[in-house]
Amino acid sequence: MLLQDLIQADLPFLRSLRQDLHAYPELGFEEERTSEIVANLLEEAGLRVHRGLGKTGVVGTLRVGNGKRTIGLRADMDALAMPEQAKRPYTSRFPGKMHACGHDGHTTLLLGAARHLAKTRNFSGTVHFIFQPAEEGRGGAKKMVEDGLFDLFPCDAVYGLHNMPGLAVDEMAVTAGPQLASSDSWFVTFKGVGTHGAKPHLGKDPITASGHFLSALQTIVGRVVNPLQPAVVSACSVQAGDPRALNVIPDVVEIGGTARAYSAEVRDQLEAEIGRLARGVAAMFDIDVVYEFRRRIPPVINHPDATARALKAAQAVCGSKVVTNFEPSTAGDDFAFLSEAAPGAYVWLGNGPAVDGALHHNAAYDFNDKAIPTGVAFWVALVEQELAA
Repeated sequence: MLLQDLIQADLPFLRSLRQDLHAYPELGFEEERTSEIVANLLEEAGLRVHRGLGKTGVVGTLRVGNGKRTIGLRADMDALAMPEQAKRPYTSRFPGKMHACGHDGHTTLLLGAARHLAKTRNFSGTVHFIFQPAEEGRGGAKKMVEDGLFDLFPCDAVYGLHNMPGLAVDEMAVTAGPQLASSDSWFVTFKGVGTHGAKPHLGKDPITASGHFLSALQTIVGRVVNPLQPAVVSACSVQAGDPRALNVIPDVVEIGGTARAYSAEVRDQLEAEIGRLARGVAAMFDIDVVYEFRRRIPPVINHPDATARALKAAQAVCGSKVVTNFEPSTAGDDFAFLSEAAPGAYVWLGNGPAVDGALHHNAAYDFNDKAIPTGVAFWVALVEQELAA
């Protein structure tokens, strides 16, 4: 009997659970209700449970037999601070909060696998089910690591899974190498001398300077970074002046943005070049500048051995419907902090068509419950393969 068929008996419960989590989204480090549900279900299944790692994180441990190998499986739990537009029976009950990236589904998949493996116990070794808070830019994975995740729960390998609209629900993608870019923030503040808009010669105009900076910013990727190395530099916020005072040149312009790369070398290069341009423009206009580059998330780079193991499990579940040349994403995921500590692989699970263009972080997005059997089956197959009895 196919593994997916064995999971079907638990499917009504898992579907109901996923929709309940969707209806009650919680932001990073606020996942009190979600983590309580997770911990209770793990304990009911017979796992040893550790609560409060990384504030609201939960780790469930299942040890079977005398196998020496230990692996970690990670699911993220948090939602996004954005409104949900689509009307569903389980639409978010909390205005301004929404599961717009499918973490409700990821949590459900890993709980389904834990429940199944606790019943069948068809492996020999140890599995740590890692339910992580605050993936959406608030540093949950880093916080768990700093709180001793791998000291308390050492892993020989660690695996992550994310849904992907556009892939069919019975399809997965597993590719070695870079999967997600580093995600860093940068801030530039130009400080000039404000003056009357009709008398610019009496001041030092930071707005004109910022225009030169913003125009030159795109030369970093176009003319400095190796064309064979992907990179993104975007200015996403510009704050200056007051629309009610259009005859005033302000003293200060504040600019902020994001930088993305797939290698440590290019990441370093972006940090250096943004600062060089900012200082150069400031010198040209004889104004002051303050520059900060805030490193947030390293790139997610799949380890060759862990990827090969994940690919084998995905093929056991999906057969030929496994994409092995899937393009990396310029989005980020702090799973990177876990895969820096242990050999890791990050895989993609099909979420079906992007209905009405509802991709990740879209107000109409929803995790596709039809993907639950494939996702749970992958986790189960990976454990039973990695920790063969």
